[in-house]
Amino acid sequence: MKRVIVDYQKLTQRILNLLVEKYPDGYDDLDIIKFKNAKNEIIEAVEVRTDDTVYLVKVSKKLADSIENYEDDKNDIDDDVSRNENDFIDDMN
Repeated sequence: MKRVIVDYQKLTQRILNLLVEKYPDGYDDLDIIKFKNAKNEIIEAVEVRTDDTVYLVKVSKKLADSIENYEDDKNDIDDDVSRNENDFIDDMN
């Protein structure tokens, strides 16, 4: 199984989806893994897995914001779709 460390700037939509699926209410201190990298720096990350890869996503304020905004954007899209469907139904009547 591959292990991949992912920084916020290189976060793909797929990995963001995995994060939101695993941590729908956000992550907390118990979810954070701490380790030292090759430069002996302490890294904090949260883990998400696929069948063949373990992703360690570095924790940052931007990551937390991305997860929160993902849910907000998704809710906005769902609201827009619902409004458009209701408008369409009203036009039919």
